[in-house]
Parts: sequence; C-alpha cells; structure tokens
Amino acid sequence: MDYRQIPPIFVADARGLDFLNSVATPVDEEVDWISDGEGLLAWLEQAGLVPRTALEAIRIRSTAAELNDVAARARVLREWFRGFVQKRKGRPLTARDLRELEPLNQLLERDEQHGEIVTNVLAGVTTFELRANRRWQSSESLLMPIAEALARVVCDEDFTHVKACEGPRCTLMFADHTRGHARRWCSMATCGNRAKVAAHRKRFRERKNG
Repeated sequence: MDYRQIPPIFVADARGLDFLNSVATPVDEEVDWISDGEGLLAWLEQAGLVPRTALEAIRIRSTAAELNDVAARARVLREWFRGFVQKRKGRPLTARDLRELEPLNQLLERDEQHGEIVTNVLAGVTTFELRANRRWQSSESLLMPIAEALARVVCDEDFTHVKACEGPRCTLMFADHTRGHARRWCSMATCGNRAKVAAHRKRFRERKNG
C-alpha cells in the first residue's frame, strides 16, 4: 500500500518507538512510511524531528538517489533497533546492554550540533534558553535526529514498561506511561476495540452453545 494514502502512526509516547512504528499494517497491507527518500522527509516533518526549512534545503541540495540511500540506511537502523528493543522489552536494561549499542554510538559521533542562546517571552517575562541546533549540511544529517530519538528511548524510558501491542496482527510498540502501567494496546480505538468485539463474540457463542 502506498504510504501517501494513510497518515503515519504516532501512538508510542516516545519518538524513537514511533520510528519503529514507521512500518506497520494499519489495515490489511503493510505500509512503510520511509520506503524512499520522499517518505523519509515527510515522516521526519510529521514527527517534528527536522524543521521544514532544513528539509527543503536538503531536498534542493540532494539527488533522489542520495535521499533514497539515506532512507535505506534509516530502514536498516530501524530494524537493528527493533531487534534490540524486542529482545529487552519488559525488563530493565543493564550495563551489559551497552555493548550492543555501539552502532548507535558510532552514528551519534557524526552528529554536528551547536548551542545557541535564544529568548522566550511569556506574559511579558523574558527568559533565556540554551537551544541545540544542527548543521543540516548533507542528506546523512537526516539520520541524526533519529539516532538521538533512539538514544533517548535507551536513556529516558524504563524498558520494563516498553511493550508490544497485544493485538494478534499488530506490530506496533509503545512506552506505557499510564498509571499502573496497564496499557495493552497501541490504541483503544483500533486494537483495543477489536479485542472488545472479539471478547463479546466469544461470550455470545459460549452462552449460545452453553
């Protein structure tokens, strides 16, 4: 299915996990929102990871082949990190897990960021903020905010509460930030509702046959 026919899914409560969900089966066919360079640009904008002006500048400076190559590298990164998460979800990370993160650290080493002091004015009060900016000098720089988002999953999320949706055919993952950590579904409107309907039908059959 063409990724342009359906909007990407952002239900994970963590951008790094949303990146894993950039390939999914929301209806009947698998959709990969970063199947090519234009898809990657669109997903990054919708995820809020890259400013639109930077995306436009990179689109102008890059060939379609270069953008497609970066999208392919993003897909490889996605599947590598999916394996890391699936192996460790439901338990705390340990120091031994750091060895498996070397590919991510190697990518983060190539990031070009610089700090900038900016002001914010709210209700007439001015405050100062140190903001991190990137130098978007090549198509490869599109991988850097993704790498940072993945690193934040590792550093900020409790893997005990990183889960896969319990929907039988669903591949989506999420960070369970609910009180009591009882979240089971990517969305109550989709997989949660399907589970309710299936349970209702099962009870109806049992009563009918009983």
